[in-house]
Amino acid sequence: MLKRTLATLAVLVSLGQGVAVADTLEMTPAAEVADVIPRGLSMEQVEARYGVPAERIGAVGQPPISRWVYPQFVVYFEGQFVIHAVARRT
Repeated sequence: MLKRTLATLAVLVSLGQGVAVADTLEMTPAAEVADVIPRGLSMEQVEARYGVPAERIGAVGQPPISRWVYPQFVVYFEGQFVIHAVARRT
């Protein structure tokens, strides 16, 4: 889609015509997820509230950042504590 849009834009610009192009990004409001999983919860608290994640992705980097994947959201941890949570696209 992007290549076709860029190709069309290039053709129209070469013909001397101006064109405005935009894409739409659909996102779940961050507040919905942030309200459900607050920062600072421990891994044990997250598991107690939301159950066992579908997938646990091990820590990478320094500080160690890991993530747990649930059907509706992904939780990011620094060490043992939540630093961020995002909704998954369904």
